[in-house]
Amino acid sequence: MSAALRRRASAPQIDVDVQSPLWDKLPEAEATVRTAIAAAAEFEPAAGEMSVVLTDDDTIQSLNRDWRKIDKPTNVLSFPSTASKVAGVPALLGDVIVAYETLAREAAEEDKPVLDHLAHLTVHGYLHLLGYDHETDSEADAMEGLERQILARLNIADPYRASEPGNA
Repeated sequence: MSAALRRRASAPQIDVDVQSPLWDKLPEAEATVRTAIAAAAEFEPAAGEMSVVLTDDDTIQSLNRDWRKIDKPTNVLSFPSTASKVAGVPALLGDVIVAYETLAREAAEEDKPVLDHLAHLTVHGYLHLLGYDHETDSEADAMEGLERQILARLNIADPYRASEPGNA
């Protein structure tokens, strides 16, 4: 099997659900999400199905409040599936939810292209579905390092560079 076929076979099927008309401002959003996950799957393959929900701050704030007990909007939430695997049925990886207003505001504040930030948040969410986390420094270093590699493959600048000492 060729490398391209192996990559395709190990990338998840993605359902992109645009739930807010705000995303009409970014007609390339769905393609960006799919490209970002395909690139991430080259580094961390995961066969199965996942969804990416493109929503707004009000919706993500409700989810953040209900599931994390944090009553404010956030940029991205990930909900790994807890479903048991069933023979012959694609595995359910989970859901990634991205809020338009927070995404756009952060991109503007950080002076980065909004689609690059969307790609980063999508990769970040995908890695959470696969079990990556950033609760400890070593976990954060591993996850951020992988994100940097994936985004570099997409010709997207290091999203953490500006936040490092001496780079602001």
